[in-house]
Amino acid sequence: MLDQSIKKLITPELIEKTQTYQAYREMINDLLAENKTTGSIQTEAYLDYTRMNVKRMNRWDKTAKISSTIEDVIKSIDLPQIWLIITEAWCGDAAQNIPFLVKLADLNSKIDLRLILRDENPELMDEYLTEGARSIPKLIVLSEDLAQVMGTWGPRPVFLQDRLKAYKLDALGVSPKEFSEGTHLWYAKDKNESLERELMELFSSIFIL
Repeated sequence: MLDQSIKKLITPELIEKTQTYQAYREMINDLLAENKTTGSIQTEAYLDYTRMNVKRMNRWDKTAKISSTIEDVIKSIDLPQIWLIITEAWCGDAAQNIPFLVKLADLNSKIDLRLILRDENPELMDEYLTEGARSIPKLIVLSEDLAQVMGTWGPRPVFLQDRLKAYKLDALGVSPKEFSEGTHLWYAKDKNESLERELMELFSSIFIL
């Protein structure tokens, strides 16, 4: 069952505010056409992040590969559910991970993947902090009737989360720009393999595979 504080937040009215992936992508494109992005910070840097993320999502939409193992698992799910993802257009981790989640959800009609913006829903985000931070993306697996949070994942693969924690403790002379470039190079080399392993662990705990 849902914790009472979360139950007050994850309501049918909240779900009505969410978007499909297609609508999310269209919204981002429309905003960029007006030199805007999502969220409360509207700077040229965040616009640049968003433009780069569109390219990343386009690339993963075309190239992300799903193993037969996790494909079988997803197709075997017979419980209707909602995959709610908290995100923002400027978030690099979101752009790297969401297309793979979308491809998984598309394998099974019982999975309804929806996206919601972090900065428009701070109370919800604050229920799913990562070490005190509003880190995104955050996947929340919900029963269709919203009565149960079955599991969560995010905001990034464990390796990258540990790498970030170490960087915050001691940057070792690495600039934020260099650190970010290293993160996205890792994503390119990993090709969603770490994400898939972690999702397999999540689904195994939820559905007792």
